[in-house]
Amino acid sequence: MKTKEEKESRKAYNSMAEWYNHVRTKMYPKGWFYNELLEMPATLELLGNVRGKKILDFGCGTGIYAKLLTKKGAKLKGFDLSDEMLKIARKNNPKLDLRQGSGYKIPFNEKFDMVYAALVIDYFKDWDKVFKQVSRVLKKGGIFIFSAGNPVSECKINVKCGRKKFKALGIKDYFDEKAIYTDWILDERKVRVPAYHKTYETIIKTIVRNGFELIDYKDAFPLKKAKKLFPYDYELYSKIPFFCAFKLKKK
Repeated sequence: MKTKEEKESRKAYNSMAEWYNHVRTKMYPKGWFYNELLEMPATLELLGNVRGKKILDFGCGTGIYAKLLTKKGAKLKGFDLSDEMLKIARKNNPKLDLRQGSGYKIPFNEKFDMVYAALVIDYFKDWDKVFKQVSRVLKKGGIFIFSAGNPVSECKINVKCGRKKFKALGIKDYFDEKAIYTDWILDERKVRVPAYHKTYETIIKTIVRNGFELIDYKDAFPLKKAKKLFPYDYELYSKIPFFCAFKLKKK
């Protein structure tokens, strides 16, 4: 039986799959700010040289990372919770083994050199359960890389000015580990997307408790070309750490 967070995430991404892929690949061919120009550079730097590596794409989405890493020589397989996202991923990567599955039950029983999860792990409430699944499919000494919302930026204060809401630079309720819901605006409709906030203390203790060693870390900083393409977002998120990425080694 699927958990509440699995049901919510699957529903959200099924409803926005076509829109999401269109934005990432057609509307902004030079890169969407939050992905190609902010999160991906940090995660790709931690991944390093992937040629010849057997890699699992945890939460492959529409297969954008999968396609890129395959071109770089990775031996890649992947899975995603959303069947609508998977349809697009399979169309874009017809030769890859991409399955439907969850971070609570990874649909592979083999061992991988690397597992990476780009902006997906914080859709899950129980990170211990996720880490145990990753450990199960990762070789001893293997690498686990994941990116997520930065715990600091997840707690920005909402400020009202008339009928409008703004994000302030202050921090509120950092220690309250709870579900945070964001409304994504898709043309004329909204999609409610959940995420589970964790403090840095909880994240680090989860890493250690599950037999991993933290070997590198990145605060995502936007690429310089984003300043011209997305001036407002660049100005804001060159001051606020919106995403972060961790590189772990299985002991």
